[in-house]
Parts: sequence; C-alpha cells; structure tokens
Amino acid sequence: MARTLVLLRHAKAEPEGDLGDAMRPLAGKGRKQATALGPQLADLVGPVDVALVSSALRATETYKLVAAGMKVRAQQVVGEIYEGGPRTVLGLLQDVDEAAATVLVVGHEPTISGLASLLHDARDDLARQVSLGVPTATACVLQVPGTWQELDRSTAHLSRLIRPSH
Repeated sequence: MARTLVLLRHAKAEPEGDLGDAMRPLAGKGRKQATALGPQLADLVGPVDVALVSSALRATETYKLVAAGMKVRAQQVVGEIYEGGPRTVLGLLQDVDEAAATVLVVGHEPTISGLASLLHDARDDLARQVSLGVPTATACVLQVPGTWQELDRSTAHLSRLIRPSH
C-alpha cells in the first residue's frame, strides 16, 4: 500500500505573551493561511486517516482550520510533538496503525523540516529548500513506500511543498 505523510508547520502565530509559548494563538494571517490550506491539501492528498497534532495552541488551532477543509478520520493531540524533535516524532509515526494510508502531523520548526530532511531519500532542490527550514503554514508531502514501522532515515520521498494559495 502506498502511504502519504504530510508534515505541516503550524500557521502564523501571535508573539509570545504572558501565557507562554505553548499558549500562543494564531494571528489573523495564520487563520487565513490555515483555512486556505485545508482544501489545497484535500485536493492533493485526499482524506487523512490519522492526524497527530502538537498540544501547543497554535498547532491545535491550525489543525482545526485545516481539517474544516478536508476529511480527517481520526486525530490525536500529542504533547511529545511540541516537546520533542524529529526522532521523537519519527517514533510516533513508527507506531501508527499500518491500515493508515495518509498521516498528517501538525507541529513546529525546526522539527518539521528536520524530520522531512531525515526521511527524504534524495539530495535535490526540495531537500535544499527544506534544509533551510520551512515557513509557517507549509506542508511537506512525502511518499512512503514501506510500512510506518519501517519509516526511518532516507526511506520516504519528499514530493512537494504546499503553501496557502494566497
């Protein structure tokens, strides 16, 4: 079964306030970005079987707005996505049910670009772009030829980067 992994950096957030980094809400621009991104992702990858979402407010808000524009069968808020790095998120992905064909992860920099770089099997223009980090509301779409459990360094192919159309 061909699998698709979408690694999405949260949309533009407000600066850190008195409540701390984890409670930063989306900015107006971020709400527009996330709302526009949902239908774009739906057109490209179809329905999502599992969404793993960082517990940070800006990530959960991004997910809700993106998911409003596409079909998501199951979602889970996971604190480790906020706290951990690429290898932590990779471990979460390796535990995904093998029946899942498409998985969406909503997280943060530098974890999103770091994981995309780790998994990508080529040194091409997309690899160079991702190595510099990804802007807010950017989705890295990877094709995963093996199982989720087998997912590791250079075992997926980064096929495209998706940004909101406006």
